[in-house]
Amino acid sequence: MRFFDKIFGKKNDKKEEKNGTLASNSLKVNLDYIKNKLKDSDDVIYRDIWVGENQQYNLAIVFIDGLVDKDLINDHVLHSLLLDSRQADPSIEKIRRNLYEVIKKGTITGGDIKEITDLDKCILSILSGDTALLFDGSPEIVIISSKGWQTRSISPPEAETVVRGPREGFTETIRVNTALVRRWIRDPKLKIKQMQIGERTHTDVAVLYIEDIVDRNVLNKVMERLKNIKIDGIFESGYIEQLIEEDWHSPFPQVLSTERPDKVAASLLEGRVAILTDNTPFALIIPTTLATLFQSPEDYYERWMISSLLRILRFLAAIVALVSPAVYIAFTAYHPGLIPTKLTLYVAATRQGMPFPAFFEAFIMEATFELLREAGVRLPVPIGQTIGIVGGLIIGQAAVQAGIVSPLMVIVVAVTAVASFAIPSYSAAIAFRMLRFIFMILAAVFGLYGIMLGFMIVLTHLVVLKSFGVPYLSPFVEIDLSDLADTLIKAPIMYFKNRPEILDTPDRKKMKDLREEKIESIEDDRRDNNDKKQ
Repeated sequence: MRFFDKIFGKKNDKKEEKNGTLASNSLKVNLDYIKNKLKDSDDVIYRDIWVGENQQYNLAIVFIDGLVDKDLINDHVLHSLLLDSRQADPSIEKIRRNLYEVIKKGTITGGDIKEITDLDKCILSILSGDTALLFDGSPEIVIISSKGWQTRSISPPEAETVVRGPREGFTETIRVNTALVRRWIRDPKLKIKQMQIGERTHTDVAVLYIEDIVDRNVLNKVMERLKNIKIDGIFESGYIEQLIEEDWHSPFPQVLSTERPDKVAASLLEGRVAILTDNTPFALIIPTTLATLFQSPEDYYERWMISSLLRILRFLAAIVALVSPAVYIAFTAYHPGLIPTKLTLYVAATRQGMPFPAFFEAFIMEATFELLREAGVRLPVPIGQTIGIVGGLIIGQAAVQAGIVSPLMVIVVAVTAVASFAIPSYSAAIAFRMLRFIFMILAAVFGLYGIMLGFMIVLTHLVVLKSFGVPYLSPFVEIDLSDLADTLIKAPIMYFKNRPEILDTPDRKKMKDLREEKIESIEDDRRDNNDKKQ
């Protein structure tokens, strides 16, 4: 880590925090300050308003065109100030003494308003889509919530599709996303702590947790690391993920990202912490383990036998995606005697006349497939699908006919690609794709011993790795029978009575035992019968 710090010139210098500028009693002074800060910005709208019997009281509103709901401003701000306020008798002494209180409490019909005296906070609110109402003769500024920019409608999450389950996903608006989670968990103990991160972007970030369930150690670490982030801008939740993770050297994701509100809600009920970031549909779930990366929300909507089978297939697919090209290289180059005789003869026949060794052959095909995959992602959807399918078929067939690669190598690469798609987490799938090339190099140098060495290195790294203090291989390193019911297999739902042992949750009980409930019901019936007899 010190090596990278020296290269990239890491500095510990901290910027001095700027103190806010207090508003003046003069409306002109306050407007001049705001106009100076927002000069050369033609989308900023300033509107002077005069109220009173002889229009002797001066007000002003400031907002940014495109970020506000103009209907709200016209109906609940301008209409109230320009028309309704003039119907009041201006000779009333109360209005003359304190126009600010009268307008704030009795004129503005906006649903969400707050008052501040800091001009810098006022400018930040304006840039966030709110409307500022300033008064002549008062330093108080009323901030009216008027956000109304165009947003994407709620649509199914493209990266996490399911056969059975809800079809709604997060959007790029943080308030819509928090509302989606609220719909799933209607508990007053669900807390949403909002802050702004980014010295210049001031991006809204929300931390979600359930007060009497959350692991306090994890929550405190999350809040501390978020507060320590000092960066110019946050444009996606990936920024936060990289800035708060413990070991950035690891290829494995230590924070789980998802687009699904149901997945966030289920994680919160387990005692985890969720982070929502404005301008992105991807939420972060903390902490995460290797087992959670192979879980899909659909596992909990289907019966346990189906879900268990699918999970076993995913773990097998991860192993295939990791080592299948390396095993092919090791067998053909070092250990042909371990292959059955007929298969050995077939492999030897297909490789006869091949100009490249097995490692170079596998490397060319894997690199070509990764190139096709990346090209398909960057192109428009109809063209990308065509490039991925047709390009793979044409290049594979042409390579076999040209005698550059063997037909068996094409099959191995195709099976590896399909297996990598079976991993639910995109970030985890990328980690296995990267490690695949390292295993290929080890197999080319040491054969099967290289593959075993690679497994030892990866497992040692996973044993040491932690996500916010939680072992990454939990519950396998700290064996607990109740937690093992939701790892390689998914036990019947009636066995999920307690929350995960890896999290220090105050409320351990997740579901009441059905057998206990049945016994209590029988005892209640007996009491009722005895009461009737008496």
